[in-house]
Amino acid sequence: MHGDFEAQRHWMELTIHLPVSEWYFFDLQYWGLDYPPLTAYHLFLIGKIGSFINPEWFALNASRGIENNEIKFFMRFMSLLSEFILYMPGVLTIANLMGKRFNLSRMDQIIISLIIINQAHLVLIDHGHFQFNSVMLGFFLYSIIDLIKENYVFASVWFMCSINFKQMGLYYSTFIFVFILSQLKSIQKLILVGFTVVFTNFVILLPFLREPTNILQIVTRVFPFNRGLFEDKVANFWCATNTFIKYRQIIDPQNLSKLSLLTTVLSIIPINVILFMKLRKTKNVIPGLVYGFAGNSFAFYLFSFQVHEKSILIPLLPTVLLLLVDPTLIDIVQWINNVGCFSLYPLLKKDGLVLQYIVSNLLINFLIGNKLLLNNKGLWNIVIKGSYVLMLIYHVLDCFVSPPSRFPDLWVILNISISFGAFMLFWLWLVYTSYKWKV
Repeated sequence: MHGDFEAQRHWMELTIHLPVSEWYFFDLQYWGLDYPPLTAYHLFLIGKIGSFINPEWFALNASRGIENNEIKFFMRFMSLLSEFILYMPGVLTIANLMGKRFNLSRMDQIIISLIIINQAHLVLIDHGHFQFNSVMLGFFLYSIIDLIKENYVFASVWFMCSINFKQMGLYYSTFIFVFILSQLKSIQKLILVGFTVVFTNFVILLPFLREPTNILQIVTRVFPFNRGLFEDKVANFWCATNTFIKYRQIIDPQNLSKLSLLTTVLSIIPINVILFMKLRKTKNVIPGLVYGFAGNSFAFYLFSFQVHEKSILIPLLPTVLLLLVDPTLIDIVQWINNVGCFSLYPLLKKDGLVLQYIVSNLLINFLIGNKLLLNNKGLWNIVIKGSYVLMLIYHVLDCFVSPPSRFPDLWVILNISISFGAFMLFWLWLVYTSYKWKV
């Protein structure tokens, strides 16, 4: 139904015309609102601005499917403005903070900041597929900044804002709890952090609290457990192995969610136990902080329930922060960023963004230069170069060879198989590196 551009526009339309009590109930068969309240407030603000410029853009029901050049410019400008206000300052701030801790020059901090900001996957999803992921990721960055500064109350506020903007922020939730628990020596401070979490959620949800059914509806819309193990094809464990094991045919749908939960919990236990013990012994917590958020969010992407292609943005942000810990990791970090963007290709192709995909990927890798393939030897050298060859073969097949009529999704399955293999290896590397990290 006109794609995510229309979804965002429609949500702006309904939030500015309907009372808050109807936001999560309105016409669920069209584009029912299914993001948390902070997204709704953000879209309400943009809708009000846009309606002031041209009321026809957001006329209730009458404006459905509108995609003229004027509204496209306005909405993409709003996406870029949101990024300028929250995400980019967060990147620059954390680059400066971590750069000083690891003795990086000002020029190195600027270059790494530009690498983070110009990653093709976020640019293409937010400005091509049309989303506001940069806002959620910006809140998360400010949470990390305050964690480094030991401002755990403010870090909790920022983190609750991240989750209440997009529920995918929950990929980070387990480790932020583990990290704060490892650092707080006082039960009073832990209670204060807990109170902050509850109070922040209370404030955000306050407009909906007049009617209890609103809260239940928000939870139902934000966490769609009735949709099944996965929806579209995504490069995680369940979808990749579903090629051989038809889970939905042999396991009851309700049990699939339990199986997914169990698998996710088992996948995050090792890295959290390792880092909890090490973080209690060191004052240099930043490497453990980055490893923890990257490892946990990759585990959630690989094993959790109802993962979407766009969810790869969540683990890739803390991953790219590894460059501020050790810039010599540029080859492996940019490799997994390239794989992440590659995993989004089927979605981007549907949106007609093939040219933008090619140009943005070539540009970021050209600007980084020959460091992409030179640092690693042995096994990693084979893995990185081999996966680049496989991705190139995939694109040749996708461009010039039609899949068999019997298997119309063959190339998509090839894409998720290549991507899943790379993600699994990188996640295992994160767990291993966390174990080897010397405090």
